[in-house]
Amino acid sequence: MSIVTVQLGQCGNQIGFEVFDALYTDSHCPQGLCSKRENEAYQASCKERFFSEEENGVPVARAVLVDMEPKVTNQTLSKAAQSGRWKYGQHSCFCQKQGSGNNWAYGYSVHGPRHEESIMNLIQKEVEKCDSLSGFFIIMSMAGGTGSGLGAFVTQNLQDQYSNSLKMNQIIWPYGTGEVIVQNYNSILTLSHLYRSSDALLVHENDALHKICAKLMNIKQISFSDINQVLAHQLGSVFQPTYSVEGSCHYRRNPLGDLMENLVPHPEFKMLGIRNIPQMSENSLAYSTFTWAGLLKHLRQMLISNSKMEEGIDWQVRPPLSGLPTLGKASLNRGLHFNMSIANLVILRGKDVHSADLEIYLFILERECMRERGEGQRERISSQLC
Repeated sequence: MSIVTVQLGQCGNQIGFEVFDALYTDSHCPQGLCSKRENEAYQASCKERFFSEEENGVPVARAVLVDMEPKVTNQTLSKAAQSGRWKYGQHSCFCQKQGSGNNWAYGYSVHGPRHEESIMNLIQKEVEKCDSLSGFFIIMSMAGGTGSGLGAFVTQNLQDQYSNSLKMNQIIWPYGTGEVIVQNYNSILTLSHLYRSSDALLVHENDALHKICAKLMNIKQISFSDINQVLAHQLGSVFQPTYSVEGSCHYRRNPLGDLMENLVPHPEFKMLGIRNIPQMSENSLAYSTFTWAGLLKHLRQMLISNSKMEEGIDWQVRPPLSGLPTLGKASLNRGLHFNMSIANLVILRGKDVHSADLEIYLFILERECMRERGEGQRERISSQLC
């Protein structure tokens, strides 16, 4: 089943390019872990999800690019075409000559209604190219005006016109130090509208991604391109084809449906996060060795302590032994550090993946979740992708 991606604003279009480039590169690089037949099946499944018919032998991304200024969309289209590996469709872009000025209301109330028909027609054309539609993946920022305001408007229209299709919004949480002065207002307005019209919100924090680039990737002068590549790697690890836990010989057919079935058990709890391990530069990879037991141990503690990367994990954080901690000040402070979630999904990729022993890991997580819910007094408020 195919996913139609909607890239909104400067942030959404820059990230969207890196995501498609990472997906294509991963599916066409020599795997070395499986047979030629399995590699071909992997490539075919990836292409069906994210790319449509080829033009002159070049796959076309299933995407619609939307921005109120032409600069970034032109750059994005040019970079994809120059790669020679894949490209965007000739008529998949919508842009104007006046931006939203970081004004959420202008994007939502002015640009949205004014250009609704043109944008939705482009999306409909992409949907009609799909033999079977899994849903929509909307990439947007929360700080600016076009990504947040127009993004909320477009998502609302997708809900109205494609109510039976799944919609996942990948949203970028702005830097805590501030990018634009009205980012707090834009973020609150965006979340309030998306919570009513989206099926899942996949949140990435700029501060956390910046920290990964600095400490794990060893990048000295960090650019938005570096951050976007880290983000694309994480998204690729989740959206690329996977086998089911039952060990079926066929890849899962419904990527968005499979994720939401496991991670959004209740429509009111739809904020998702990703924990990715290991994450490092290619130069460091050659000098590193890993075991599944070690990776799973660190991944579990990252989840419990709400750490975004494996370096600097707080190993002192532990789930409460029985229900809620006592109401003493020290116990309450410890409880605040324990990550709360209602669902988790582990995706493993790599060599000898079937040798990974998940039974102990999953049993401990399930026992802790049951213990938390047993008291009936504390609710977990998010879901996690690992």
